[in-house]
Amino acid sequence: MKRFLSVWVLCCMPLIVNGTEFSGGADMSKLVTAKEVLADISRFNGTEITLTGTVMKVCKKRGCWMSLKVTEQEEITVKVKDGDMVFPLSAIGKKAYATGVILANKMDLDKTKKYLAHKALENGEAFDASTVKAPITVNILKPSAVTISH
Repeated sequence: MKRFLSVWVLCCMPLIVNGTEFSGGADMSKLVTAKEVLADISRFNGTEITLTGTVMKVCKKRGCWMSLKVTEQEEITVKVKDGDMVFPLSAIGKKAYATGVILANKMDLDKTKKYLAHKALENGEAFDASTVKAPITVNILKPSAVTISH
């Protein structure tokens, strides 16, 4: 028993010490590249996948979402129902893996402006709706499990 415990500590402690897990941690068997997903979002829309990226922003009020930089130009929002998971502000700058259903939310111009205004308000940033000239598509991952590295 003592030997088993020693082996378990040596093998598993790095996983516990090196990351924060929500709902058991991300499912690495479902890992796909963001480049692949973004190239054909309709193929992945509504399916469960695991994405990885750097945490750029976290909801300051409730920790209910975080923005993952998944490519040089693209970020994907990881959004949970308030209270399901609480992403810490300390996650900013860290690598995260999120397993969940990816949804492509195509917005018209009015919804785009409202969405961007809301995001700016949440982040305490200035926003000028007159600068928004085109509608956007917001790619949201609704996670079932997340791992944030330390």
